[in-house]
Amino acid sequence: MTTRTRMNVYFDPALLTQVETLALRRKVSKSAIIEAAVASFLSGDSAEQLEAAMSRRLDRLGRRIDSLDEDLAILGEMLSLFVQFWLTITPPMSETAQAVARAKGTERFEGFMQTLGRRLATGDRLLKELSRDIESPPPVSDPSDPPEN
Repeated sequence: MTTRTRMNVYFDPALLTQVETLALRRKVSKSAIIEAAVASFLSGDSAEQLEAAMSRRLDRLGRRIDSLDEDLAILGEMLSLFVQFWLTITPPMSETAQAVARAKGTERFEGFMQTLGRRLATGDRLLKELSRDIESPPPVSDPSDPPEN
């Protein structure tokens, strides 16, 4: 078992805030962050190691940006199809019907916002569901197969 020695040090408040934020994001202790930083400082990391680490981070960021780009393209396509469909099927309304429709629309929008808030709070995402559905499509049955009982 490794023994640890306690040490009190002083940090600039802004730096300590950054350490706390990183510790929360990586789900490790502040001590682990400080220990890794001091070890890195004392080891005299070579330029090649630093470049390799930076390259890995840039690659990871590039993949995330590609994923976001794809998600935005899907959302844009989805929105444009919805608007086209909505404009195609929505008939013009009289003034009295518009007032009723506005009231109903406000009610439905409130319900939509509540549902959206719940989904965002639980972490459910439409694009994740879509990607799961696309990656694992349901099995296609052969029409010549007998029906299952």
